[in-house]
Amino acid sequence: MTGGIRFDGVTVAYGGNVVLDSLDLTVEPGEVMALLGPSGSGKTTALRAVAGFVRPLSGRVFLGGRDVTALPPHRRGIGMVVQSYALFPHMRVEDNVAFGLRAHKVPKGEIPGRVTEALELTGMAAYARRHPRELSGGQQQRVAIARALAIRPDVLLLDEPLSALDAQLRSGMLAELARLHRELPGVTILYVTHDQVEALTLADRIAVMDRARLRDCGTPRELYRRPRTEFTASFVGNANLLPVTVAGGRVTFAGRALDVPVANGAPDATATLCVRPHLVGLGEGPNALRGTLAEVQWRGATHRLYVDADGHRLMADLRELRDPPPLGAEVVLHFAPDDAVLLPAGAGARAAAHV
Repeated sequence: MTGGIRFDGVTVAYGGNVVLDSLDLTVEPGEVMALLGPSGSGKTTALRAVAGFVRPLSGRVFLGGRDVTALPPHRRGIGMVVQSYALFPHMRVEDNVAFGLRAHKVPKGEIPGRVTEALELTGMAAYARRHPRELSGGQQQRVAIARALAIRPDVLLLDEPLSALDAQLRSGMLAELARLHRELPGVTILYVTHDQVEALTLADRIAVMDRARLRDCGTPRELYRRPRTEFTASFVGNANLLPVTVAGGRVTFAGRALDVPVANGAPDATATLCVRPHLVGLGEGPNALRGTLAEVQWRGATHRLYVDADGHRLMADLRELRDPPPLGAEVVLHFAPDDAVLLPAGAGARAAAHV
């Protein structure tokens, strides 16, 4: 069975409460698809439906073109890694990796070679004789991945695999996962996370989930540069979201005309203007907005300025700002016309709470 995943109208409910609502989504063979969203958005439920741990109320799940909706987990031929690692503490590393092979009834003579192959692939061959308690968190995660890869799955499911690691280990594991995918280009990966950096770093495409539904799907570049909804704009990266009015091909904010591209024939309406903080400059320029400096955060490579302008708080991420203005000072922010995106007003407004 070749890789690839397809959700066809998949709905899952617990006790009458719908936790995944009519999901239609295709993950191409060899693709890394990230399911990104806040807690309770339905992303882990979608992954569990692929694994066979939950049965859809309606809809079908396909793996490699084969309907597996009614198949038990052990007959789906998938590898899975969860955030708790789920290693057996009484078993050595090599035995943990071999466990899945034995469960899949791999011939006994093949198991040692498959274990060595998986451990070498994840850089853990030197730790084969150790117990999990003798390993760091990152090393335990590598063993869990090795165990999943040992069965040579067409589909690999990763459920918040880095959430238990500190920032430095997480960065290192992101690089390792990217390397693994380069070395195993035929493996289809479904990666569940609430961390936008993980999704932007690893995924070929990102499916944005909220309130049990798929809200958006596209490449990281598409979703970041040209989001289609307010929720996507504020969950995939940070965003300034300003209520504007479009009338006669002109855009106004708080009574001020802005130079923003408007599609030909766009109807008069209220809308939301999205501008990424790193595209906002300090000082006079196009689309200048005046306000009061409310807060300054030093973030190492950048300063983030929070400016109150016409009842809205704007963010600006500025590099090489050696001497920020004092709090309470009047400042001017600006942004280039082509750096702004007009979005339909209202959809996904609650996403700002997750920035």
